[in-house]
Amino acid sequence: MPYANNGGIRIRYTTEGEGPPLVLHHWSFATLQDWHDYGYVCALKSDYELILLDARGHGASDKPHEREAYALEHRVNDVVAVLDDLGLAKAHFFGYSMGGWVGFGVAAHAPGRFHSVVIGGQHPYEQSLQELRDLLQHGVEGGPEVFISVWEGNFGILSPEQKARMRAYDFEALLAVAQDRSSLEAVLPNMTVPCLLIVGELDPAYPVAQKCAQHMPDAKFVTVPGVDHIEGLRRCDLLLPHITQFLKTVGP
Repeated sequence: MPYANNGGIRIRYTTEGEGPPLVLHHWSFATLQDWHDYGYVCALKSDYELILLDARGHGASDKPHEREAYALEHRVNDVVAVLDDLGLAKAHFFGYSMGGWVGFGVAAHAPGRFHSVVIGGQHPYEQSLQELRDLLQHGVEGGPEVFISVWEGNFGILSPEQKARMRAYDFEALLAVAQDRSSLEAVLPNMTVPCLLIVGELDPAYPVAQKCAQHMPDAKFVTVPGVDHIEGLRRCDLLLPHITQFLKTVGP
């Protein structure tokens, strides 16, 4: 798989399918392979050229341990570096959870590189990530097997492939990733790129994501009934009809 370079940090990416380019940016603790596992690649690759990347600190991308290396500006530039490496002037963007946070970043800081931005399970306001750091501490102190046991106790059984990826985690790098987030509220009125915000009805992000859509010039808000944050991600059959319909309306 190829790598893009952003200021000396290598970002692994791959492409699948044919059609308008669509970046898929994963959530915390994931890799680009998880988009395959949850069915998104199979469902989308016949209509889009999918650009899947491992966010810095994850998968086969570089994993600096310094907190400042994970500033939102650097994460946005990672995505832009991948587009540059592919020779693409513009693409669509879809990010879920942590990827949705990066989505607010690309809408704010690199709108000229994107036809549209889809943000799943996320809002742009101040957030504490202490729960993620507490979870990661099990891996730092007890190693991957302890982390996997705690994960399965909280979120359900993992596949052998998912466990294998977790055993390769750099827990110190992931701790650096999991910094508290500052609010992007001030830049919402200037986010002119078309945006779709899609959030599960039971997701804690739901009410604030709905609120933020009212302050964005070109945003559409969609509720996925009866699902929480994790289930919303797993149910691509519920998310994708809304996403593909939105992408058709904002196509290049």
